[in-house]
Amino acid sequence: MLKFAICDDNLNILDRLEKMLDNIFTKNNFEATVAYKSTETTDMLDFVSNNKVDVIMLDINLKCNKTGLELAEAIRKINKDAYIIFTTAHLEYAMVAYKFKTFDYLAKPITYDRLEETILRLFEDINGTPKRYIKLDNKNTLVDASEVHFIKRDGMKLVFHTAGRDYEIYSSFNKFQDRLPDSYKRCHKSCIANISQIVDVEPVSGTITFKDGSSCDIGPKYKADLLGALSEKSQVLI
Repeated sequence: MLKFAICDDNLNILDRLEKMLDNIFTKNNFEATVAYKSTETTDMLDFVSNNKVDVIMLDINLKCNKTGLELAEAIRKINKDAYIIFTTAHLEYAMVAYKFKTFDYLAKPITYDRLEETILRLFEDINGTPKRYIKLDNKNTLVDASEVHFIKRDGMKLVFHTAGRDYEIYSSFNKFQDRLPDSYKRCHKSCIANISQIVDVEPVSGTITFKDGSSCDIGPKYKADLLGALSEKSQVLI
């Protein structure tokens, strides 16, 4: 699920943006939520520092200790990957805003149609970059590829295991294997492991342990390739 955070010094605008976003998510079956909203730049920066945020909407002309541009600069030092969307009534800031890898710029007053157009393009962009997000189904359920520990086949279902929850869908490995990042390696006929989440491998017992304490099996057919990939990863880290 994509998490949005919004910062605007006008509480009425903040509430209106949240309602419009919720309607857009529902209408288009997007797996997304407004995880946080604030009128204070300090609170917003603190939230982004301590929580996973995928999309950040910032008013440029904030009447606070920081402008939206200054807040964006601080956020980029913490989160280089989040989508940033600026909102403002001051068009002269538009060119400056794009230096912060801005996805879009919305002029106030923001209409529902204009906001929906931006959110639709954002999801199209995300769906076009499977190395970062994995689209699980036609309801636009998205999971951050870096957070998946392993994918396990369970009958007709695939289980995407993360530290926070499991995502279950009816599908096959063939549908996803070509769209997964290079860190994903087949380790068993019924399992694909994200080697960036592995903390221990027991080749004798055939067990992989992940950062959250979960585990999966290694199949003899895949052991050599997996150990080779882990060895390469260790050399890169050194």
